[in-house]
Amino acid sequence: MERLFLLAIRLEESATGYWRIRMQDDQLVAFLQWALPHMDLLWPGYRKVRRQVSKRIARRIRALELADLEAYRQYLETHAQEWRVLDGFCRITISRFYRDRRVFDLIGQEVLPELAGLVKDRGEKQLRCWSAGCGAGEEPYSLVLTWTFRGAPAVSYIGLSITATDVDPAQIARAWSACYSPNSLKELPTGWRDRAFNLQNGKYCLRPEYRSQVDFVVQDIRETTPSGPLHLILCRNLAFTYFAKELQREIVKRMDASLIPGGMLVIGSHESLPEIESVFRLWRAPLPIYRKRL
Repeated sequence: MERLFLLAIRLEESATGYWRIRMQDDQLVAFLQWALPHMDLLWPGYRKVRRQVSKRIARRIRALELADLEAYRQYLETHAQEWRVLDGFCRITISRFYRDRRVFDLIGQEVLPELAGLVKDRGEKQLRCWSAGCGAGEEPYSLVLTWTFRGAPAVSYIGLSITATDVDPAQIARAWSACYSPNSLKELPTGWRDRAFNLQNGKYCLRPEYRSQVDFVVQDIRETTPSGPLHLILCRNLAFTYFAKELQREIVKRMDASLIPGGMLVIGSHESLPEIESVFRLWRAPLPIYRKRL
C-alpha cells in the first residue's frame, strides 16, 4: 500500500485541553482521489469544496477513535457499511435563492412562457417540474416566485407543480420549514423578499401561499427519478459536477424518458452534459438551458 496516505492527520492538544485533528491538504487530496471513484463521484468537482468534506471526515475519525487518515482508509476497506457514511460526507450543501440571476431571469422571461404554451397545446392544465438536489428548498421556491411574479399573470389558465428531491432528510426538513437567513435571499429581485416572506425571529419565512406548489421528497437521483411526464427539469450543480461520467449518462437517459418532447433541462452554469448521442440541444447559448427535440 502506498505510503502517500500516511500522516495525513495528526492529533494536537489545543490550549483548552481538547484534541483537534489537523489534516494536510495534499494528503486529503490523495485520499479523495482514491475514495471518490469508489462512490461514482468525480474528484474535479470537489477541488473547491474539499474543506467542507475534510471537516466531516476529521470528525468521523475522531468519533471512531482512529489514529489518522490512513487508518480511516483501512477502516473503509474492512467495513463496507462505512462507504455509505462517507458518501453522506460528500454531499455539498451550497445554495441560495435565485442562484445565477441570468439563468432565472431567462427562465422567467422565456422558458416558463414557452413551456406554458406547450402545456396548452397538449390540452393540459399543469406545468410539471422537477428540482433535483433541491437542498433546503431555495431552488424550487425560487421557481415558484419566478412563476408567480413573472410568468403566471400571462398564463393564468396554467398551474405550476414542482417535485423537489434531495437525498438528505435533514435538508428536506429544512425545505418544509421554509425559513432562511437574510444572506440566502440577497440575490432575489428587488421587492420579492418583502412580498413573499415574513420576518420571524431573525429569519425570513416563506408565506404559505408560495409553498403549496412544491412537494418535497427524500430521493437519491442516482437511483431513481420522479415519474413523468415532466415539462421542466432543474438539475444544477449536482450530477454534472460531482458524479462519474457513466452515472451522468444514465441520469441523462432517465431525464430523457421523463421529459416530454419540447421539454427543457437546466443545468449549472459551469456544467456540461456528458458526451453521448442525446436528444437534448442547447437552447439559449451560452446559458445552460437545453431543450428536448420535438
